[in-house]
Amino acid sequence: MLIDVPEEYLLWFARKDAFPAGKLGELMQLTLAIKIEGLQGLVKPLKRSG
Repeated sequence: MLIDVPEEYLLWFARKDAFPAGKLGELMQLTLAIKIEGLQGLVKPLKRSG
């Protein structure tokens, strides 16, 4: 899951302006914004266990 990707990895993409094109890149940017704002707790209940 993207929310589990380390923030440093996402920041690297942001610094290099290298997010992939399309939906994946959009989701990676959104994930970074969630992590920067410290909102991971909002996503946790949405994750499937197992």
